[in-house]
Amino acid sequence: MRIAILGAGPAGLYLGFLIKRRAPDADVTIIEQNPADATFGFGVVFSDRALEFLREDDEETYAAIAPHMESWRDMTLNLKGERIVIDGIGFAAVGRLKLLQLLQERAASVRVTAVYGCAVKSLDELSDFDLVVGADGVNSLVRSTHAQAFGASARQLSNRFAWFGTTKRFETLTQTFVETDHGSFNAHHYRYEPGRSTFIVEVDQATFARAGFARMSEVDVKSLCERVFAEALCDEPLISNNSIWRQFPIIHNERWSHGKFVLIGDALHTAHFSIGSGTRLALEDAIALDKALAAHGDVCEAFAAYEAARRPILEKLVAGANGSAQWYENFAAHMKLPPDDFAMSYITRSGRIDMDRLRQSSPRFAARYR
Repeated sequence: MRIAILGAGPAGLYLGFLIKRRAPDADVTIIEQNPADATFGFGVVFSDRALEFLREDDEETYAAIAPHMESWRDMTLNLKGERIVIDGIGFAAVGRLKLLQLLQERAASVRVTAVYGCAVKSLDELSDFDLVVGADGVNSLVRSTHAQAFGASARQLSNRFAWFGTTKRFETLTQTFVETDHGSFNAHHYRYEPGRSTFIVEVDQATFARAGFARMSEVDVKSLCERVFAEALCDEPLISNNSIWRQFPIIHNERWSHGKFVLIGDALHTAHFSIGSGTRLALEDAIALDKALAAHGDVCEAFAAYEAARRPILEKLVAGANGSAQWYENFAAHMKLPPDDFAMSYITRSGRIDMDRLRQSSPRFAARYR
């Protein structure tokens, strides 16, 4: 069987590795429009158990990635001059480029063919392949070409965010909320290697308009954000990497496959970056699809099994992510709450944590709130 995987992000690379490791004679080609060392953003964050889900099936890949992870057990909220620590909310992070390099090495170790700098303009170019996987992200060619067959929908949230980096080290994943003359700002920041951190700046629609961000250059945006978050950054500069304003897309598909085409990762679904699950979900999609292909010789049967097994799990997690995204759409209003009430609103935003669970996971914060 000839298999084409469009997109060499984490989902595409890991799926290629899994298929080729299981079936060495399979013809697997990964096609990526960007160079191998091109990446946007800085760190990738994982919630809870980080990459523990890899241990059972793929100890070697876990062992390759784990030493490069930065991890912590608490998170911090900064609001109105007060620092609120929420214990027991664990996260881990790794540099996005480092993660891609490690997955590229894993794919190369089983002789997956990877073609970089090749932009596929039409799916007709892939007519010789028996199976085509759309791992090509939010702007997926596979999804857009067969949008009606997939029952695809996409909408953008109203908030804007810009993805920066910094050499400032943060000890935990931190959320800093600042009120300015322009309006309300939020920064999501966390270290992904000892001397580097991700620093995502987010503003609501009203602040974006009042600040005049639409008319600013990338340099001027960076400069203003450095001033707004000077205290959190300890006056260290931000680092740009295509750090333009974006709106987060909510991607949904009623059906996950069509003929020989199937979707995984951000091409199939998106999970708001505030819950730290996007990359993990993409890797788990790859695992689920590979298992379905291993269990079913017929492609259509494999796709049906993949969707049946994966959809209930995914929809629950995406629902939580959408709940979190909605909270951020209104973060300026939440900032008016007293700090402890604000923290409680934040920690329960996805609908997955109630007071009983909070007492178990975050006993110090629960005691403080009482």
